[in-house]
Amino acid sequence: MTDARQLAADTAVQPDEVMFSPAVRSEQACRGSREANARRAAAGRFARELSVDAMAFIAERDSAYLATASADGQPYVQHRGGPPGFLQILNDHTLAFLDYPGNKQFISIGHLAENERAFLFLMDYADALRLKLWGRAEVSTDPELIASLKPSVGLRRLDHAIVFTVLAWDWNCSQHIPRLVPAEPTQIT
Repeated sequence: MTDARQLAADTAVQPDEVMFSPAVRSEQACRGSREANARRAAAGRFARELSVDAMAFIAERDSAYLATASADGQPYVQHRGGPPGFLQILNDHTLAFLDYPGNKQFISIGHLAENERAFLFLMDYADALRLKLWGRAEVSTDPELIASLKPSVGLRRLDHAIVFTVLAWDWNCSQHIPRLVPAEPTQIT
């Protein structure tokens, strides 16, 4: 699909329709939360464009979880990390990050080759905050994009990035988030 056609399709679907499939809405109705979620959606609580607060939160992260699924629906979640700010905001509905080499299984990018649906889950354990981002993702080998995302210090050659287009986002309830704090880097003497 062309970018213009994809953008038109994306904007035709409301964020809560991305978040809550018919089966999810049915479960919400059975369990008593459908009306509250419908009110939240009607009040504009769920959004496609990132708010200033959401963008600031994303920019501070040094860790995220990327969920993808194969064409037949087999899910996979992979940790992604880098220096604070490795998730770069491109505009109010797009972010990108370098895909640092890991165990060389290439499950996430393999899934994205056949199914662009993706999800990012961002945590701040110290402040008990988490942000959920539903969207589409693609692998980019654009050298200009890669150069713009590259940190200035000591990484191997990186040949691709992941570009994530936000279709819906929401802050998650802070209940039950353990209050973990970052460890100080170990000094080897």
